[in-house]
Amino acid sequence: MTVLGFTRDVPPDGYAWWYVDALSDDGRHGLTVIAFIGSVFSPYYARARKRGPTDPARHCAINVVLSGPRDRWAMTERGPSALVRSPDRFAVGPSAVAWDGTALTITVDEVTVPVPRRLRGTIRLLPQAVTPGPFTLDAAGRHRWWPIAPRSRVEVRLTSPALAWDGEGYFDTNNGDEPLEAAFSDWDWARAPAGEGAAILYDVRRRDGTDRSIAVRIDGTGAVTPFEAPPRAPLAPARWWRMPRATRSDPGSSPRVVATMVDAPFYARSVVETRLLGAPATAVHESLSLDRFVRPWVQALLPFRMPRLGG
Repeated sequence: MTVLGFTRDVPPDGYAWWYVDALSDDGRHGLTVIAFIGSVFSPYYARARKRGPTDPARHCAINVVLSGPRDRWAMTERGPSALVRSPDRFAVGPSAVAWDGTALTITVDEVTVPVPRRLRGTIRLLPQAVTPGPFTLDAAGRHRWWPIAPRSRVEVRLTSPALAWDGEGYFDTNNGDEPLEAAFSDWDWARAPAGEGAAILYDVRRRDGTDRSIAVRIDGTGAVTPFEAPPRAPLAPARWWRMPRATRSDPGSSPRVVATMVDAPFYARSVVETRLLGAPATAVHESLSLDRFVRPWVQALLPFRMPRLGG
């Protein structure tokens, strides 16, 4: 059985996360779930690191975002007493991610912010295929990314809010031995269905002044083939926080944002209509600015979206 690294050793000041996104077949709904140990965007973790090396298990969360007609946001940070890890299960408080070798089952029981409402139900991800091991994102090999299942089917069955849909999904994991902002200033990432598989673009700007650009196509068996990264193309900035966005697309094409799922001061997750590998594509896209993340005014705002329970 594929081991997803739920019990991996995460060093002081490091992190690991497991990420799922999905779009409904009718295009009306979006979903993101991120399970964190060493929550990289936590203001509490950032503050603790300034005092000295910090145990990432003190800063864990399962972030759940619904976009569309029933939009919801939940991300409650918890401490080590709420964390349970085994080779096939990762739980933080009442929510959990479990892997049985063929499907990933996410059990959600959270309270949303800023308006407190229950967010409960089950999400099931069925990978089309699992890819081989990770890519390194930095020159020193301290930050790693593994696109576990770039093409998947996702079944969403929530009781609160009452919501059921199926769609195309994606599953990956990142882990690192130091804070993200120590190695990177910003990045853009996108994934889109491509034929029987998927295409993924990942552009990172490093603190050492170099860039890393990954462009890969994954076929229906999970085999990974690099391709030449197409030209970069600008996207409209996010509406509220004016987060800059850019992607890559086939020469002569003009990608555009059709929906913004998350509009945060340092991060935007979007749905983008683009063209890749000679065909039109609908991509899930993200832009991240770690330069913005570390600014004091951003750190002051984050607790309003990321409450904390426990010591």
